[in-house]
Amino acid sequence: MPSHLLTLAAAISGASAVFNGFNYGNKFTDGRIKVESDFEAEFKTAQGLEGTDGKFTSARLYTMIQAGTPNNQPIAAIPAAIKTKTSLLFGLWASAGQEAFNQELAALKNTIDQYCQQLDGLVAGISVGSEDLYRISPTGQKNTREPGAAPDVLVKYIKEVRETIKGSCLEKAPIGHVDTWNAYSNDTNQPVIDALDWVGMDTYPYFENTKPNGIENGAQLFQDALDKVKKVSGGKPIYITETGWPVSGPTENKAVPGTKEAQTYWREVGCPMFDNTNVWWYTLQDGAPTMPSPAFGVIGSTLTTKPLYDLSCKGHETKPAANSSRAGSSQSESASASTSDAQKPTTTAASQPASSAQPSTNGSAASSQGKSQPSQSQSQSQSQSQSQGQGQTSQAATVAPPATSLNNGPGGGGIATTIDGGSVSVAPTAGTGTTSSSVTVPTNAGSHLKAFAGVAAGVVMAAAAL
Repeated sequence: MPSHLLTLAAAISGASAVFNGFNYGNKFTDGRIKVESDFEAEFKTAQGLEGTDGKFTSARLYTMIQAGTPNNQPIAAIPAAIKTKTSLLFGLWASAGQEAFNQELAALKNTIDQYCQQLDGLVAGISVGSEDLYRISPTGQKNTREPGAAPDVLVKYIKEVRETIKGSCLEKAPIGHVDTWNAYSNDTNQPVIDALDWVGMDTYPYFENTKPNGIENGAQLFQDALDKVKKVSGGKPIYITETGWPVSGPTENKAVPGTKEAQTYWREVGCPMFDNTNVWWYTLQDGAPTMPSPAFGVIGSTLTTKPLYDLSCKGHETKPAANSSRAGSSQSESASASTSDAQKPTTTAASQPASSAQPSTNGSAASSQGKSQPSQSQSQSQSQSQSQGQGQTSQAATVAPPATSLNNGPGGGGIATTIDGGSVSVAPTAGTGTTSSSVTVPTNAGSHLKAFAGVAAGVVMAAAAL
């Protein structure tokens, strides 16, 4: 009997595990392809960040394929994760058509054949696509020529992934999808949710520029988006796959970037979730070697365990009281919902060995506005729309607990990312900003587009994690 069958489910993490980490693209901002040693250095840096007690030991990927290699070889992040004991949220790029997705499936099968006996509980789950539903929306089509994927196509892809992992060590891996909150709120996309084990949400209050989106309202805007997704999730676990606040870049309405503001968002949104919710923050580093605008990295252009601001959560483990100034009325919410879509960053795919259509991700999850990635412009537009003044419960209470060894997760966002992790900035209101039309393999997971203006910014970004 094949060894990968003997180790059935051994690769999957236990039900009690909570995954905290960052998004990782497959390329640097200058287009260079990351190799195993690059991923290993990044994972070790994340684990050693000062003030975090070593809790950031997980990595979200946007593609299964190592850029620049023939025969759909598994991404080099996998052996790097094995060496550093970093758990992985696998990702298959789904916005480049069936032929390109077949290559992702082939790389997934190669991963099973090559690494099943070595993963040892390091698989947090599998994400089929990233912000693909956003890309097929009218707003998404204005901002990028990326094809996206229709609900029926994604359901088909999900079935193909289940068939691929059947009988292997990944058979029980929970399968999910990552998209913006407003994509999930669209009734026509319900079949996708029904096919999932977990729901992944990308969301960026910074980009919600049709609302009072100052940092004082950041936590509430995040909660509103989460409540929207929770309402349609059918009780399935929600994974927070992308969220963050920029340390530099342009001002978006009331949202001002800066280390002080980024620290506030980290403490008010991240800290209450980190020990009880699956979270992949955006991001560890999105400016190597050049800094995008906006820039979301907790470190700068050089790998270092000393962050740009204090990441300790002591005294910030619970959600702060709701701000008396509500972040938006139902009218402004409606407006931001449409705006956020327009502002979503889009992702471009870096050329992959077997197919030019394959997305490339460099992992920059910047806002739809200013994050641009060198060879791939992925815009992640996480559209977070606020629920209408409801749901003021604590984040820990509203986010589903971590999925069991193979169950579910959350989604939502305000930035669109490309497969290589790059992001493209799109004009928030007019939708004039466009991301690169080609799909690229994510380099540094993350999107740099502010096309969603914070409302729909999370969809494109998923592509950037390749």
